[in-house]
Amino acid sequence: MGTSPEIIMILFVAVGCFMAYPEAVSSKHTGITRHYTFNIKLKNITRLCHTKSIVTVNGKFPGPRVIIREGDRLVVKVVNHVPNNISIHWHGVRQLRSGWADGPSYITQCPIQTGHSYVYNFTITGQRGTLFWHAHISWLRATVYGPLIILPRRNESYPFVKPYKEVPILFGEWFNADPEAVINQSLQTGGGPNVSDAYTFNGLPGPLYNCSAKDTYKLKVKPGKTYLLRLTNAALNDELFFSIADHSLTVVEADAVYVKPFETNVLMITPGQTTNVLLTAKSTAPNATFLMLARPYATGMGTFDNTTVAGILEYETPSSSLKNRPLLKPGLPAINATNFVANFTSKFRSLATAKFPANVPQKVDKKFFFTVGLGTKPCPKNQTCQGPTNTTKFAASMNNISFSLPRTALLQSHFFSHYSKRVYAIDFPAFPQIPFNYTGTPPNNTLVNNGTKLVAIPFNTSVEVVLQDTSILGAESHPLHLHGYNFYVVGQGFGNFDPENDPPKFNLIDPVERNTVGVPSGGWVAVRFQADNPELGLRNGMDSVGWRTPKPEAASSTL
Repeated sequence: MGTSPEIIMILFVAVGCFMAYPEAVSSKHTGITRHYTFNIKLKNITRLCHTKSIVTVNGKFPGPRVIIREGDRLVVKVVNHVPNNISIHWHGVRQLRSGWADGPSYITQCPIQTGHSYVYNFTITGQRGTLFWHAHISWLRATVYGPLIILPRRNESYPFVKPYKEVPILFGEWFNADPEAVINQSLQTGGGPNVSDAYTFNGLPGPLYNCSAKDTYKLKVKPGKTYLLRLTNAALNDELFFSIADHSLTVVEADAVYVKPFETNVLMITPGQTTNVLLTAKSTAPNATFLMLARPYATGMGTFDNTTVAGILEYETPSSSLKNRPLLKPGLPAINATNFVANFTSKFRSLATAKFPANVPQKVDKKFFFTVGLGTKPCPKNQTCQGPTNTTKFAASMNNISFSLPRTALLQSHFFSHYSKRVYAIDFPAFPQIPFNYTGTPPNNTLVNNGTKLVAIPFNTSVEVVLQDTSILGAESHPLHLHGYNFYVVGQGFGNFDPENDPPKFNLIDPVERNTVGVPSGGWVAVRFQADNPELGLRNGMDSVGWRTPKPEAASSTL
């Protein structure tokens, strides 16, 4: 799920109580084939006493749940009935030899035009847990998103207590304005996009916003029962803290990978990340109701939506006893609580068992070092811009290269290799071309280069990538997402990465396995993965995970 700007890393791997299930048919796979139809249509929705027409799937906001089991094949026909081009990304799905189904427009496919359709066809292999799907062109994902729930194979159980009920909760954003107009204005002026008007739980902003008491998400629980909350941050730009008053949560899964359970009162979830938690209700119904809150974690210099979404957890009791209950409110960390975030993220560990191993590469064939941050682009002639100066635009970059979105899908041009050189170049730098003190005093020249540049690596290469935040135009946390793959987070820290002293501290025993990670503000993170998918694999940071600090002109780089 980029915002503005977008950072894209692309890797060529050279070939060398749920709703009823959808229609299901037998298949040659170990599971069955499940069919869905997504009709992209306009729908009038009212929030904050503001009614507008939004792009939806099947008229629902958020969109419908997609439910599948590990080993099943998913076939989704998307029919576009709106004026906008669109595509759907299956965020976090390991697209093993099904790169055509990943969904980012102009990367793995051309977008679906008005009146046309596209069929996504892929198999869920070795994954179970919570992921999500969303539009992957411009900012349509502001309203086009929904949960992707992967259940274990039949007759297999969770590696934790069986929950009484499973509840998906999606964090989102609401704009009174048209999100497409917001991002288009930002790209035109080079300034940060206007922020959202509210955060939401399952599309509802809650009682802390104007005119929204009736639009409040409520979670009703029974005393003594355990609930599995499937939490997804589908917000465009913001990392969010989350807490429920007077209740602790046990984290059991992240990005559809089981983790060693740990308890916490507060979570931080980066855009694009999912977290499954167990909530055990109190043994007897208390004489209170409980607020659940989410608000942003922010460290950058840009503007952001500094508001709080609220939902209500209430115990099921005779209706006569609901009156006059006190409403308890949880505490949340300070909005810039970087140390809390670092401590929280360090608690995630893979199960690393025989059944759920941590297959982190112990040796590395290819190493990459990518700076991740902001820069500038010149303002077009005869135009006043709103970047750091009125003659520049903000731009995101990796290794000082800002991605130029092609007009031909990269995977298509790779397949028809006779003209691929006209679409992209395979010369993205593995290391910064001009090293500097990345988290110290920034260089005077902040201009970025532009290009559609990729990195090609041999099939089954073991890869290590260090992602380094920079202080150029302000240090901030940058969420980054790897398309079609998972990776292991083997290390992270503050300041500049030390290639001599930091690697010996890497966790190569039970590092967490994810598809989205936040690069620490003023710091670095190191990830490893095996390039075992013989197609175009792509890494896209800020694609569905956006910057909190708005800077237009999609910037990007490639792996």
